[in-house]
Amino acid sequence: MSSTSKRAYINFRMLLRTIGWLLTIEAFFMLAPCIVGFIYDEHSGLQFLICIGITLGSGIGLMALKPKSRDMGKREAIILTGLTWVVLSAFGMLPFLFCGTHLSVTDAFFENMSGFTTTGASVLNTLQDVPHSILLWRCVEQWIGGLGIILFTLAVLPMLNYQGGIQLFNAEVTGITHDKLRPRVSFTAQSLWLVYLVLTLICIGLLCCSEMSAFEAVCYGLSTMSTGGFATQDESISELGNLYIKVVLIIFMFMGGVNFSLLYKLVTGKFKEFFRNEVIIWYLFFIFFFAVVLALNVLVTGLMENWEDVTIDPLFQTVSLITSTGLVEPDFYDWGALPVVLLVIMMIMGACAGSTSGGAKIDRFVVLFKFVRNEFHKLMHPNAITTVTLNHKGTPSPILMKTLAFLFLYVAVIVAGGTFLVLLDIPLKDSFFISLSAVSNTGLGTDITGLNGNFALLPDVAKWFVALLMLVGRLELFTILILFFPSFWRK
Repeated sequence: MSSTSKRAYINFRMLLRTIGWLLTIEAFFMLAPCIVGFIYDEHSGLQFLICIGITLGSGIGLMALKPKSRDMGKREAIILTGLTWVVLSAFGMLPFLFCGTHLSVTDAFFENMSGFTTTGASVLNTLQDVPHSILLWRCVEQWIGGLGIILFTLAVLPMLNYQGGIQLFNAEVTGITHDKLRPRVSFTAQSLWLVYLVLTLICIGLLCCSEMSAFEAVCYGLSTMSTGGFATQDESISELGNLYIKVVLIIFMFMGGVNFSLLYKLVTGKFKEFFRNEVIIWYLFFIFFFAVVLALNVLVTGLMENWEDVTIDPLFQTVSLITSTGLVEPDFYDWGALPVVLLVIMMIMGACAGSTSGGAKIDRFVVLFKFVRNEFHKLMHPNAITTVTLNHKGTPSPILMKTLAFLFLYVAVIVAGGTFLVLLDIPLKDSFFISLSAVSNTGLGTDITGLNGNFALLPDVAKWFVALLMLVGRLELFTILILFFPSFWRK
């Protein structure tokens, strides 16, 4: 029996030491917005230096801890995953408090949790006077959180490969099952992050060839590849949205919604595995279906003014919503009631597991549909033995049960979240839509915030609660909710 399985206590010293490493990494990422602050001759450059000093000092202080053991089991992995996102959001909000955005602690934490979870919900009333450094920092946060903070840590700290690396990998990476591309978890993490980085750089390079400035190209490249949706202007894409830019964003939002393990196989020449993947086929089908319905809706309602209204715009809106990016056309609400219904469906569904998108993921719905189909078959053939297959492989019963439990819990969390918001005197429709928006990491609001508005009108208690819903949704429910069970903390 291993020492990890014998150990009954939680190795908090090792947890804190690992968080120290993470804080030093976060301080490193703060350098880019700090430099931008000095380039644009903003006071935020110096203030970012102070934030870097606080974050780096705290990280070095925690790294100095000497744990009795460096082992980390499943409990430590779960605690570390949840704690990391909270701690990095807490230190990530320092620039918002120091750099003249005039946000309260509640608003600053909300903005940062929204960034790291790639939700894209904002409490900033306007972006007109927000320093360039803060605009970039919001997008950097989304990019870090897109593929996962813990996954990045596994990539840059190979030592964790021997200290609960697989548990950390499973606790954060989304999906039904988690494929290891390489023998070691750290190598898998490095491979995924390399694909993510290269695609981001390509996206930024293509946007630089448009009318965008270099600064805007970087911000939108980070925000698009992470399917986060933070913008640099109040009107979002409508101020920049010429045809070329929309096409580039569609392509990279789409890739952000693809399982990055499949993207890695694609770039390494395994084309058959990519194009024969069942989830990819369904992903393409749903995008085509929703785009066609939206285009027909524009035609029927008489809103067509040019060919883009029934081609590029419906496709852009579909890819943006199904990948939980949340960039919207300025006239989206004018399209009628049907698009709003489709919006809710796409928010719930999401894109592929193992991607940067939110939602319950298409993979799980494919499994659910096949399970239901088999149950109907059994009504007519009670003795039939059926199997739920995914990508031409049978789904083991424990994974099938976990998938069904996840989908039930997903709906339950949205309902519970909406109910709690109603108790805070938020209108019924708004409460449940905001709950869905937070859990699905899409970031859209309704009447209380406005589709292109922000969440500043929510009371402080609601903002903290919605921030929790964002985290629960980003880490796919179980990793956070299990912390509320007393049995988890017992020896």
